[in-house]
Amino acid sequence: MLQVESFVLGPVMTNCYLLYDKKGGRGLVVDPGSGSGEVVERIRELDLEIEAILLTHAHFDHIGGLEEVREAVGAPVYLHEKETDWLTDPDQNGSSLFPGVETVRCRPAEKVLKGGEQLKFLGQTIEVTHTPGHSPGSVSYRLDQAVFSGDVLFAGSIGRTDLPGGDYETLMRSIHDYMMELSEETTVYSGHGPVTTIGREQDSNPFVTGMIG
Repeated sequence: MLQVESFVLGPVMTNCYLLYDKKGGRGLVVDPGSGSGEVVERIRELDLEIEAILLTHAHFDHIGGLEEVREAVGAPVYLHEKETDWLTDPDQNGSSLFPGVETVRCRPAEKVLKGGEQLKFLGQTIEVTHTPGHSPGSVSYRLDQAVFSGDVLFAGSIGRTDLPGGDYETLMRSIHDYMMELSEETTVYSGHGPVTTIGREQDSNPFVTGMIG
């Protein structure tokens, strides 16, 4: 059975997730933000072999600890093709836009996604869906009854669209055409804030219900 642990990292409290099969000794890391040393420590404590580092998108707060984790675990990085340049460019990943934020430059991703892939990790199939709007290369990773949505959908809210490459109408299409079509029981692991479910957001998220929009 897969375990999911969350770590709240960096200046804007970004969620990084560690998925692992304790019996098999294998794991995945999703969105390693700055200050990922505690993630690396946990990986070593559990004696895990990390099979991949999955990025939902390449804004600075989701990649600030990428190199630290990458060097520690030696796993390939997966990222959508529309944001491959963002890893190496502080202007595009946003780290140069906010005073007091450390400039983030990373090496390119080893694996480039288009959306629609089915990745095989931890004995599971992980479906990759392109869910743009918050950023042009945002993707969601779904396995079983869980989806890692990055900054697409939050508990009671949605991702911001005022950053470069963001578009509100595109984001709402991603939410309605993909996220809201998932089963109500699906657990949503967002880029910020608490875990929620699709059913809960269908019922009470004002952006989904039309109370805001």
